[in-house]
Amino acid sequence: MAKLYHVPLSPFCRKVRLSLAEKKIECELVEERYWEKDADFLRRNPAAKVPVLRIDGKTMAESAAICEWLEESYPEPALMPRSADARYEMRRLVAWFDDKFHHEVTSKLLYERVNKKIMKQGFPDSTNVKAGAKAIKYHLDYMAWLLDHRRWLAGDSMTLADFAAAAHLSALDYISDVDWNRSETVKDWYAKIKSRPAFRNILADQVPGFPPPAHYADLDF
Repeated sequence: MAKLYHVPLSPFCRKVRLSLAEKKIECELVEERYWEKDADFLRRNPAAKVPVLRIDGKTMAESAAICEWLEESYPEPALMPRSADARYEMRRLVAWFDDKFHHEVTSKLLYERVNKKIMKQGFPDSTNVKAGAKAIKYHLDYMAWLLDHRRWLAGDSMTLADFAAAAHLSALDYISDVDWNRSETVKDWYAKIKSRPAFRNILADQVPGFPPPAHYADLDF
C-alpha cells in the first residue's frame, strides 16, 4: 500500500490526496511534523517538506511532480487533458494556486492563524492576515471569471487545476476564511467538487485546537 507523509491542512498534501483518491489508490496517511526536521524524514526528503509519497518502491516529493507521476502511471480516470494547449492551461492554473494564491492568501491566512500556533512560532501577524483577507477577494473574482467561460477552471473537464484550487480553498474553509457569498459561480463549483467521493477523507480531517465550522463537511452548504 502507498504511504503519504502529510499535514492535514497542507493544500499541497490535499492536492495529492485528492489525486490518489480520485484514482482509487489506497494510501496510508502518516502525519509528519516536518518543521521538527526529524532525521528519518530528512532522509525521505532533504528539503524537509511535505507531501512525501512512497509508492511502488519509490519515494517522491513535490506535489506537482507527484501528481503528474500519478497521472502518467495511473492514467484512469484522467486528471490532465490530452492536448498540449489544454495541458498548458491546466499547468498554468496549478502554478497560479500553488505559487501566487499560496503566497498572497494561504501563507497570509492559514499559516498565520494555524501553522504559527502549531509550530509554536508566536501570534498571527495582523498585517499579513489583513493582506490575505484582501487578496482572496481578487482570486475569487478571477475564479468566477474563469468559471463564467468554462465548466471547470481549466476547460470543459475537471483537472488537476480544480484539485489545486480546491485544496487551498478547503484548507482555508476549515478556518472560515472563504466568503462563499462573494460568487455563486465559485460556490457552485466548490459544492460540485466537494461532493466527489475523493473529498470525503479530507472533510473528515480534524486539527486539535481548531474545530472546523459547522458548514465544513456539509455538501449543501
